[in-house]
Amino acid sequence: MDRHNFLAVDIGNSWYKALASENGILSEYQIPNAIALFDAEFYEKPYDDDDIVFEDNLIVEVKSQAVVDRREIFYIGKGAAKQRDVSLTAFNNQKVDEDRTYLLLFGLAGYHSVLQHPEETEITYSIDQLAVSLPTTQYKERKTRLKDKLAGTHTIIFHKVPGLSEPKELTVKVIINDVIVGAEGACAYLGLTRDQETLGIKDEELVKESQKGIIIGDLGGDSVDFVGIKNNKPVASVEGEPFGINQFLDHIIQRVSKKEMYRFDSRAELEEKLAEGPSGWYVEPFAGVRKDISKYILPQLKSMAIKYLEHFDRVRSSSSEIKGAVRYIAVGGAAKLAQKQIQEAAAKWSDRGRPIELTFPENMEKLNVLGLMILAKMNQLKRDKGSNHIMTTKG
Repeated sequence: MDRHNFLAVDIGNSWYKALASENGILSEYQIPNAIALFDAEFYEKPYDDDDIVFEDNLIVEVKSQAVVDRREIFYIGKGAAKQRDVSLTAFNNQKVDEDRTYLLLFGLAGYHSVLQHPEETEITYSIDQLAVSLPTTQYKERKTRLKDKLAGTHTIIFHKVPGLSEPKELTVKVIINDVIVGAEGACAYLGLTRDQETLGIKDEELVKESQKGIIIGDLGGDSVDFVGIKNNKPVASVEGEPFGINQFLDHIIQRVSKKEMYRFDSRAELEEKLAEGPSGWYVEPFAGVRKDISKYILPQLKSMAIKYLEHFDRVRSSSSEIKGAVRYIAVGGAAKLAQKQIQEAAAKWSDRGRPIELTFPENMEKLNVLGLMILAKMNQLKRDKGSNHIMTTKG
């Protein structure tokens, strides 16, 4: 498998998380889901290229049949988050139909290729298997359209690349030979139960528990994706909900801006602060002035935790296929950020006689992208050997 190139991308509403395996070498990336129009007239040229970090200054132009308007140039990721006209995801956004999906995904693929070939200014990056995810609410009806838009050849031009002479441009031709789409949550199950190298079962106990039923609640930016697992396979009767951490992040950002005169660049900046824990829950609106913002954070995390458990309860009660599930698993970056609050809320549910005992696995924020890499390798193995005996989450 080492001779193949694989790219796995978790298309999150807060972050794009990617794993790339090129000639057996694994690389990991994470960029904020943020874009902003680039205007050369207002670009502030630094005195020295040494002052620029390339990852913080990704300015891309994408030529692809997947993108409606191919004339515009965009900041993506961290650079976009710092722009005044930054565009973040809207509530219940439709990923397949939005240009931002392809700007960020192709831009991230191109960025990886540039890092692998630092001396070249014209690069061809061929991907044998691209694995991407969709929320369960969009998966069934839109996965085929997404595959069709991603497959083929796409050109990414990076502008204002530090360290290059004028016109400071790099061109990457990304060739995607095959695409497989996984459902968020179901990919997390693959990440939990399969080994990255052998692709074999690594958690026999969890697979055994799936005979009685498992429910995975993947809490993300704008959706909570519930997946029921029965006999080691996803069941069809469990659906996700348009609910996630972004609405709570936005409320915190608005309150901090109004009350403490501090403006977060993006949700991603706030999430990074939340990940530090209570010791990092402060801002500095002015030099030497520290403001504790925990009073804005804790009520929102508690509110989100309660609603997350309410969704969990609804799912376990409404799905006939997964009634009597013996394991409830919390996954996703948002669930990790609010783990303490979710556990506290679950304890109160137990006191009321409706216990939801949640498991919080290791690397819970990365399980989807880990599962996507496994899915990519499985799909390639299936193509190479013509094997039909390996379980996948492909519908």
